[in-house]
Amino acid sequence: MSRPGSHITDADAEADHDSSNGESKSVNDVKTKPLPGAADLNQASARGLQAPPIIARLTPEQRLELEKRLVKKIDVRLLPMLVLMYILNYIDRNNIAAAKLAGLPEDLHLSPNSSEFQTAVSILFVGYLLMQIPSNLFLNKIGKPALYLPGCMIVWGIISALTAAVTNYGGLIAVRFFLGFVEAAYFPGCLYYLSCWYTRKELGLRTAILYSGALISGAFSGLISAGITANMNGVRGISAWQWLFIIEGVITVAVAFVAFFVLPNFPRTTSWLSEEEKALAAWRLEEDIGEDDWVDSEHQTLWYGAKLAFADVKTYVLLVLLFGIIAGGSVTNFFPAVVKTLGYNNVITLLLTCPPYVLTVIATFINAWHADRTGERYWHITLSLVVALAAFILAATTTGLAPRYLAMMLMVPGIYCGFVVALAWISNTLPRPPAKRAAALAFINAVSNASSIYASYMYQDSMAPRYVVAMSVNCGTTFMAMVAALVLRIMLVRLNKKLDQGIFVEGAVNALPGEAAQHGFRFKI
Repeated sequence: MSRPGSHITDADAEADHDSSNGESKSVNDVKTKPLPGAADLNQASARGLQAPPIIARLTPEQRLELEKRLVKKIDVRLLPMLVLMYILNYIDRNNIAAAKLAGLPEDLHLSPNSSEFQTAVSILFVGYLLMQIPSNLFLNKIGKPALYLPGCMIVWGIISALTAAVTNYGGLIAVRFFLGFVEAAYFPGCLYYLSCWYTRKELGLRTAILYSGALISGAFSGLISAGITANMNGVRGISAWQWLFIIEGVITVAVAFVAFFVLPNFPRTTSWLSEEEKALAAWRLEEDIGEDDWVDSEHQTLWYGAKLAFADVKTYVLLVLLFGIIAGGSVTNFFPAVVKTLGYNNVITLLLTCPPYVLTVIATFINAWHADRTGERYWHITLSLVVALAAFILAATTTGLAPRYLAMMLMVPGIYCGFVVALAWISNTLPRPPAKRAAALAFINAVSNASSIYASYMYQDSMAPRYVVAMSVNCGTTFMAMVAALVLRIMLVRLNKKLDQGIFVEGAVNALPGEAAQHGFRFKI
């Protein structure tokens, strides 16, 4: 913990920093001894951290070999299943866009001159917003993601399949609301889940791998939807759009049952790790930040973590950043309709939605890998958003076939290359205590997805082909995200300088000013 009188508020620290003699001081006007630099992060003993005896007895070579084996084991057991689950999560959430091309509006007698379909799309996100924070706090409290996440998946798979039984507009609205309510548990839960297993330098790439599930679903859902639309309409008296919900819902439930037996819980509660591996898995996280992470359910205070998240100004800057990116990315919820403006039939349109997502998967992996390797966050986000901004402008200003499809090829990777790095930046910036991290991830993801509620009304058929209003709003929100990223970078640079000087700023290091800072914690910028 910090020494008495060694932590001050942001305002006081700024005032001292700008004093006439130009020196930064503590509240007692006594210069403190500089903290260990970021280069000492991995030298735990030099930072006053004590490894558990079972790890301390290992030689550096043995530790390195054990860690490589541990990370590989975690990757194999965790990532493939999470990606598969997220593919189905994203498909079940967004397959209504493909269902529109497969006859859903006609069968449910939705008025083509009203906003009924857009309301059916946006209502999902109302339920999606309401559940995220309670769900993440509950997951953090119980410490059983291997039970909780697949359990939620079974429920949303059943709801998705039951969409095929809907016969009118009211039924569609109800089922979409409850689908969003249950699906809300998955993505913020996974972000928190990954941050409980991986260090900051590993988290960016793993977040990209997780989000590849959404991107892969964007590519392959088009293929699946094209196949069902072309070949299954009227089979057994069931329309193509109904088969779409039935098949994908049943697959979701089947995968969820498998996930029960594959996923681990948290490092200290995973049965298939040896005692040595459990100790190292927990120690790696403490070594990385300077504070221990998830210990047991008794240490997880639900509302205290939420209070810490809401009291930290960095939470709101990150919120603006993510809101701007997700608002720009809302075009993917209507991507088949946007691609339809190229003038091809429904099957070819669905096939043309695939290449942008394939490019996005490749570009996202490269960007996230390089961000982790360099430890840099700001430029990896901002430069990606510049590409998206240019694509939105191009889409709004031309009707030519080639430039419009080029814009569609660039807008998706431009948005999501920045998005996955920004997601990792949340956990990098608000890492401890774990209840705070869980609440912040859920709060930021929930509110930032609010853009999806209004976005559906900007992609009505009457606004095709250029969707000028939508593309203009996307440009504005993307630029807003770039400004927020710059603000956050400036804040973190200043906080790191204060930490280098031995000044502990209240709230700067996760509600425990001093403990992580004394052990060498620095923010990634």
